[in-house]
Amino acid sequence: MSRTSPLTVGSAITLALLVLSGLSPYDRGTWLLEVAPVLIALPVLWASRRRFPLTPLLYVLVFLHAGVLILGGAYTYARVPLGFALQDLFDLARNPYDRIGHFFQGLVPAVAAREILIRGEFVRSRRMLAFLVVCVALAISATYELIEWGAALALGAGAVEFLGTQGDPWDTQSDIFMALLGALTTLALLSRLHDRQIAGVTDRQSDGGAPPEGNPPRGVTRLVV
Repeated sequence: MSRTSPLTVGSAITLALLVLSGLSPYDRGTWLLEVAPVLIALPVLWASRRRFPLTPLLYVLVFLHAGVLILGGAYTYARVPLGFALQDLFDLARNPYDRIGHFFQGLVPAVAAREILIRGEFVRSRRMLAFLVVCVALAISATYELIEWGAALALGAGAVEFLGTQGDPWDTQSDIFMALLGALTTLALLSRLHDRQIAGVTDRQSDGGAPPEGNPPRGVTRLVV
């Protein structure tokens, strides 16, 4: 299987979802705001596919996150049917779909940060790697909250659907907490798989062949505690 296969398949599915979601979204302005990260990420992924191909894990997570954003844009986060189903199932006070979005907002940047830091050999300590991964995820989450604040100031009542607070005075703090949980999930559950896939990608970029026994592949730093 070509290393670009996850990118090709994911892009095709994402473009189809974009078209379908854009036919008749609940609110056109909210749809544009929600899918904007997808419209930015797709060209970047394709432009960097040869110089810096990502691991299959990261490609899959990026496109899953894109699907979450697109679905939220089509219905608005407070009205996504999946959220209502979860609300009924767990007897929640509000539609929790935006919590899923913010979980991915921590999970995916954490994997991306981890991949860049390891492959770029920017850090050698596993503890420092974990710390920086969490910091990057939280910084991105906080930046998004600032964007929401800016949208509220600029659009006034028109930003209600985009914000999706559903009357929760602690929505900002809850969103950042969900991003933190996403980042911690990356570190706790995905690190070993991610390490193996990073080694595979860097081996292929090194013209194939296994590295000498006991040595990490080129582009992969041997992490220490």
